[in-house]
Amino acid sequence: MHMKDDRGYEISGATSGSLVHFEQALRLFQSWRADPLPAVGQAIEQSPSFVMAHVLRSYIYLCSRELANVQKARKAIGALAGEPANEREREHLAIVEALVDARYELADARLSGLLDRYPRDVLALQVAHAFDYLLGSTTQLRDRVSRVVPFWSQDLPGYSAVAAMHAFGLAENGDFSEAMDWCMHTLERDPGNPRVHHAIAHVYEMTQQFASGLDWLTDHVEEWAGGTAVATHCWWHLALFHLRGGQPGEALGVYDEYIGSRPSATVAELIDAASLLWRLNLDDHGVGGRWAGLADEWAPYVADGYCAFNDMHAMMALAGASRWQAANALIQFQILRAQQDDTNAIMTRMVGLPACKGILAFKRGRFAEAADLLAGLPAIAHRLGGSDAQQKIIALTHEAARLHALAHRATFRMVA
Repeated sequence: MHMKDDRGYEISGATSGSLVHFEQALRLFQSWRADPLPAVGQAIEQSPSFVMAHVLRSYIYLCSRELANVQKARKAIGALAGEPANEREREHLAIVEALVDARYELADARLSGLLDRYPRDVLALQVAHAFDYLLGSTTQLRDRVSRVVPFWSQDLPGYSAVAAMHAFGLAENGDFSEAMDWCMHTLERDPGNPRVHHAIAHVYEMTQQFASGLDWLTDHVEEWAGGTAVATHCWWHLALFHLRGGQPGEALGVYDEYIGSRPSATVAELIDAASLLWRLNLDDHGVGGRWAGLADEWAPYVADGYCAFNDMHAMMALAGASRWQAANALIQFQILRAQQDDTNAIMTRMVGLPACKGILAFKRGRFAEAADLLAGLPAIAHRLGGSDAQQKIIALTHEAARLHALAHRATFRMVA
């Protein structure tokens, strides 16, 4: 029997019962609420040959940016060897294989072709959007979603996720008024959408409306903070609004209560923690012994050499805690990674390795060296991935290193 998903596309190996679990998992994955893995696991348990359920589980792992989960994705997709699949599903399987092998350009091209043929494939769109973010493909964050929006209507399952992606892409490209229009439009029908509140935080950050951003996140904390995948990251935004508003003590309070006190944190949460403490240090605000605990959390990822964006934030924690041996080990793993030819290796060569060397030099007081290492990176920081707000850390560190180096030269001349 031929079955179709809720957007009208044919699927293989499913039953009506397993399809319910699949759609539930997909909704959770799109809405950033709760963990979608149990639901997709139920779909696979009921229908072991359900191709798109295996694909969804693989994508969930891959979007985490954690090497251990990439290996889980490889295993998950291997369970489908020899199973029948239609043309769309075979393309998804090829995309998963490319992502597992860190051949992101190939995956990008295949995702573009897939969305041209199946513009309502919201899973393909979400994965493409996630990897556009990972690769710093800012224009694609907007344009890829813009191309499929005309094929969507508000009654289609997944519309709110598409609208939230569109708003975020518009914001990252400086289309702030239109981004806010899409946010407000989406909240009218889906007021608890945490992805929209996250996009609004980015608008306020990029337009330097720090007090308004703080008010918005505070007033809507129940919508984005309760059991969402973006809760820690939105607390990070709230802390940044405090910091940019001249309230470092309040920013540290947010760190202590919501960001730094999370056992078994994900890499994404560790990134937020490192970024916030580093910004506080750059502004000459002490963070006490907080670096030590964060460095402990980062220690298991030092040898991964998987993602340059991760490596840069691991280096902040290790250098911040004066873990010089581990920091130097991270540099050596990056050097080995940079000799390979996949996308992550290229990112490491271009930005990740010099950024980590610059961060380490800065923390060791070699400010002129740090400034030289970081001087050319702000213009290509987007190649490291992440949002505009996250990429600014390189420019901020370069400017701090430059000012410290000038101050040291002036002091040396006075003494001489």
